[in-house]
Amino acid sequence: MPVQYVLQRPRSATEPPVLDAGQRAVAEHPGGPLLVLAGPGTGKTTTLIEAVVDRIERRGLRPDQALVLTFGRKAADDLRTRIAGRLRQQATAPYAATFHSFCYALIRRYQDPEAFLDPLRLLSAPEQDVRIRELVEGARADGRILWPESLRPALRTRGFASELQGFMAQARSLGLDPVDIAETGLRHDRADWRSAADFFGEYLDVFDAQNLVDYAELVHRALIIAHDPQHRDELRAEFPLVVVDEYQDTDPAQVALLKALAGDGRDIIAVGDPDQSIYGFRGSDVRAIFRFPDEFRTRDGDPAPTLALTSTRRFGRRIVDVSRAVIDRLGSFGAIDAEAFRAFRAPQPVDPAYGDGSVEAYAFASTTAEAERIALLLRRAHLDSGVDWSEMAVLVRTGAAIPRLQRALNAAGVPTEVAGDEVPLRTEPAVQPLLLGLRIIDDLARDVDPDPDDVATLLAGPLGGLDAGQLRRVSRELRRLDSEPDESGEVRRPRPSRELLAEALTRPAVFGQLGADGADRAYRLGRLIARATDARSSYASPEALLWMLWDASGWGDRLRADAEGGGDRAANAHRDLDAVCALFEAASRAEERYQRRGVTQFLAELEDQQIPAEPLGELGVRGSAVRLLTAHRSKGLEWRIVVVAGVQEGVWPDVRYRGSLLQTDRLAPDGVQEPPSLAQRLAEERRLFYVAVTRAMERLVVTAVQSPLDDGDQPSRFFTELHTEIAGPGRPESRGRPRRPLSLRGVVGELRRVAETTTHEDVRTEAVARLARLAAPADGDVALPSADPDRWWGVRDETRSEVPVRPPDRPVDMSGSSLDGLVTCPLRWFLSHEARGDTPGTTAQGFGTLVHALAAEVATGDLEADPDVLDAHLDEVWQRLDYMAPWVSSLERAQARRAIERFVNWHLAARGRTAVAAEHRFEVEVPIGGDSVRLRGSMDRVEVDDGGRVHVVDLKTGKNPVQPKAVAEHPQLGVYQIAVQHGAVDEVIDGPVEAGGAELVQLRVPAGSKEPDSPKVQPQAAPDDSPAFVARAQLSDAVARVRGETFPATPGTTCRFCQFRSSCPAQPDGRTILAQASVSDPQPWRDE
Repeated sequence: MPVQYVLQRPRSATEPPVLDAGQRAVAEHPGGPLLVLAGPGTGKTTTLIEAVVDRIERRGLRPDQALVLTFGRKAADDLRTRIAGRLRQQATAPYAATFHSFCYALIRRYQDPEAFLDPLRLLSAPEQDVRIRELVEGARADGRILWPESLRPALRTRGFASELQGFMAQARSLGLDPVDIAETGLRHDRADWRSAADFFGEYLDVFDAQNLVDYAELVHRALIIAHDPQHRDELRAEFPLVVVDEYQDTDPAQVALLKALAGDGRDIIAVGDPDQSIYGFRGSDVRAIFRFPDEFRTRDGDPAPTLALTSTRRFGRRIVDVSRAVIDRLGSFGAIDAEAFRAFRAPQPVDPAYGDGSVEAYAFASTTAEAERIALLLRRAHLDSGVDWSEMAVLVRTGAAIPRLQRALNAAGVPTEVAGDEVPLRTEPAVQPLLLGLRIIDDLARDVDPDPDDVATLLAGPLGGLDAGQLRRVSRELRRLDSEPDESGEVRRPRPSRELLAEALTRPAVFGQLGADGADRAYRLGRLIARATDARSSYASPEALLWMLWDASGWGDRLRADAEGGGDRAANAHRDLDAVCALFEAASRAEERYQRRGVTQFLAELEDQQIPAEPLGELGVRGSAVRLLTAHRSKGLEWRIVVVAGVQEGVWPDVRYRGSLLQTDRLAPDGVQEPPSLAQRLAEERRLFYVAVTRAMERLVVTAVQSPLDDGDQPSRFFTELHTEIAGPGRPESRGRPRRPLSLRGVVGELRRVAETTTHEDVRTEAVARLARLAAPADGDVALPSADPDRWWGVRDETRSEVPVRPPDRPVDMSGSSLDGLVTCPLRWFLSHEARGDTPGTTAQGFGTLVHALAAEVATGDLEADPDVLDAHLDEVWQRLDYMAPWVSSLERAQARRAIERFVNWHLAARGRTAVAAEHRFEVEVPIGGDSVRLRGSMDRVEVDDGGRVHVVDLKTGKNPVQPKAVAEHPQLGVYQIAVQHGAVDEVIDGPVEAGGAELVQLRVPAGSKEPDSPKVQPQAAPDDSPAFVARAQLSDAVARVRGETFPATPGTTCRFCQFRSSCPAQPDGRTILAQASVSDPQPWRDE
């Protein structure tokens, strides 16, 4: 092998460890093949190191003659450093490497000298995923590969690319070439395998041309070299000793490589744990470790001996017993020594640092309760027992559970660390705004209109900085500007707000014309996007464009301040900064690969990534944080306290059969094999659970959700088995949410509750004193603002604005909808109409606007009263309505057609009335009870009957008609009739005006089962001249409320749909803090 230069820090000789009998037997093994069974915490790494040191110091082996192979770069570095530290003489380091780094060095060593300056580039897993999708799409478009009809619908899916990736990796691990797969497919009538073989061949050709190689191909090529007799002899002479850690994780190709290096009875020590074989999805096979004695026989032809390490130092008796109960249901097979296997399965705790340890199992009523209880447990351990955050971990079955738990833990004040490669880079919250900005820049540079939703999201994100209220106000100003007539005097049809935002972003000067709060931020972002778009058109790299967005936005400064400020926000800021660094690293690599096509290709690559990127985030693991990770990732690690969460039926164990398309697991070296049975899949899940529960040194907590609902989540068999081992048979108690979080906020809330509700004066005094201490601590501690009563909601006296809601010397402006709102619920009216706290208009309002516009044009004669004609006009503008899903749009489109048909039938019916106006705007002043009110609004339709009386029609497009008893008191209709009495329609009526009534025409509601094609009409009688007319009384009360500025909450049927429930004192979830009752948890957990 080539000479290795390893930078080593000055070191002092490490004292040799005290080995137990099993470790000493391994270290002093005389030579030849040896299998070492080593369970969790049994000191296998120390044993492996001492075995190498023994051969160097006692038997004359040079350090560089020992080849130590393992499955992680960090593990390889640690082994190299520790072995070097144990050697007494200053010497070269042993060759400690991962399988893949060793294979890469082997290929480089024996490759054509002319190719040495252009080395192979090893593809990362995400890059390989993207490349496979590109090749599949290219072959499909060109028709180069004929896939079976059954697979063609799946060709464009990400899942199919993943299937192909696994299929090719499995083929290479079995030593199969494309021609071998094609022959197997022909022999067993597998057309899909023949097509996959064709694709595999093209894949290899393309990668060869581009000097690329994936991990499976790397091992395959190294194996070809090692099998060459000349090279094999060189390598065996170079490495008289081969040591393999985590042997249970090897795949067939790696086993074949080891046979080439150290077969035929040579000196090889394989250390492994069959109970921790959890990477079957990567091609490893638990049977490999059981076959080791037979496959690596001694020079005499006998099976290799097996030794077991039987003393565990990680945990005490209780965790040992529970872990044994989990794994003892699995047996052994193969040529492994039965006595050694029994000893391996019965480890004895020796001087554990935390005594016997403890094991707990809890079931919770919901996932929310589970997450909050876990947070409480971790905080209690940190605060009460002094356990550092970094000495605790939460393990889950899949990465999908991580975001939910992380949010809950962070909300409870528990700092968390999630490695950057647990999730794809594009899903990182800090990465998404930058990618969104980059996508918009790329679209604009290619003359593609950006997606309006993307623009709105960008403006409201950290790059734009607009909050929801500012975005609404900017949108409102844009709609106003867009509604003004153009130079020809024409007024455009109303356009959606998001379409206007997208247009303004491409012309930032539009934002500069607006006076709305937040328009300046939108203008700055627009200018930034314009500069970046110009740079993109000049072939700026992805990295340069990302830097423009990052640097000019000021977001980086805000994150840095959060990271340096400490507290709960610091951990999130650190994670965001790590994710951004990973994004810039990925952009830098993209620039090398794609040159001038970089931005588009870079975005496509990141969008297509379905698997996590390289473990850059692992470098950012910070000391003071709870690790949150999957059970697979936890292998080889340990913590004082470990919570194994989400042990649900259907989740853990997850025994679903995954080989649904290409049936990769049926591929065998000599043909086709049976897929893994249910028992085999369950066994691997059990081993994974065993790995999780053996990470704890002191305290193991296993949790699951036990829903009270029949179809809710339930604990899995693994949880039940463990709970039975701890507490005996029986269903566990299902616990609810904690009474309060064990955090500073929770403490403040509890002290405040006690101070305000207790009847004991001494208790109140003590609570107040503690709050004061938190609000103004001594000795330079940081004050807690939430403990200061001046900052509490509901404690200060009510305030009154110096500016009245309406000027006292002017009439009160009132529309029909405003009166309706004040009558229904004054508080809702104020929050919506005056405070502008309502959310932007929905698509339902757009539906109504379109139907009203068509109805008005029919009434004025501008459009023919023909459903087909009106329907065609609807088609022209329907797509502008922003429905959340296509099926909703289709359903509403059909409803719009029915509404139009009912309107036309109603319009053409002989009703003895003539339409004289549509969308008629009015403004009249009416004296009310010594005050004055200015009625304003628009009447959908004004009609005159044969007797000359005026009728006002209000067209409704809602799904729920007014209750019949409420029509007589309908405020909006009443306002229209009073307005008619005071001259609102005089300009369109010749002669005296008399109000003849008003009516609601419900276009989405049929008149009845016998008249499905006619709308439901709900008339209100004509008003009389008495002050007792309901609408006059309603107006009088409304004016008094506005003048008096009293807007109470009024519960009613509309509360179900109210946007302000969470702010309404009449609703349980909207009561003020002072009105909240103390609620105790009937099932407290532990001693809270």
